[in-house]
Amino acid sequence: MWIFTETGFVSAVRKDDAPTKITARARDRRSLQELSELSGAEIVTTEYSDYRYRVVVSDDVFKSWFVTAVDMLDYDNFKNRVWETRGDEFHDALGRVWSVMYELQNGSR
Repeated sequence: MWIFTETGFVSAVRKDDAPTKITARARDRRSLQELSELSGAEIVTTEYSDYRYRVVVSDDVFKSWFVTAVDMLDYDNFKNRVWETRGDEFHDALGRVWSVMYELQNGSR
């Protein structure tokens, strides 16, 4: 599952070595900071993996993090909020994802 929030981008999966946990992966440490703080779990760096940063958490911790993101939703434009919370570089990357999905919507991909 891919999740974009105002604080980052997370890919959540269940790995064979931790089937009762959720492995949250990210391209940058900052995207996992809240999950790490909430769970007390360390963000692990894996230099040669698809996602460099990851944290393994319980389902309950992940759900709590996700519900909190929903509860904090108080904006009417996600791209603008991301620009405020993450700055130009993250905003621009998110804009490229938005653009590709917009092309898909219009059948031009």
